[in-house]
Amino acid sequence: MKTKLILLSLIASITFAHEGVELGPNKGRILEFSKNETMHGEVTVKGDKFHIALLDKDMKPVAMAEQTLTATTGERDKPTKLTVEKDAKGFVVPVVKSGEWLILQYKDSAKAKAITARLEYNTAICDECKKAEWVCECKKADEKK
Repeated sequence: MKTKLILLSLIASITFAHEGVELGPNKGRILEFSKNETMHGEVTVKGDKFHIALLDKDMKPVAMAEQTLTATTGERDKPTKLTVEKDAKGFVVPVVKSGEWLILQYKDSAKAKAITARLEYNTAICDECKKAEWVCECKKADEKK
């Protein structure tokens, strides 16, 4: 019984918790594209597209060169590959449906090992900051202390 209560409490805290995510210079969601925090992707939405700008460790724009990105969404057993376009600032990917996961695999060069980043596109509005949960500016409860 005690285990069930703990499990239910944990599920409830995850379900109703704010995202409390790191935001970049353009108020987009920051995703890690390196193991040592030297490369980031800042995800913003314009129209029906995700724009993923590349930023260095100081959150400054990175010049586009050999970098590649693959994007998928959908069910784990039947993922859908998304079209990725490259522009001067980074990459452009179609927006996924609210509640779906966007899985990104970033490579600095063709020979580099891919770094995987995940984003749940939760468009529910946060009661506190009035932003979509996927870019919620509120800190998690344990970070507020």
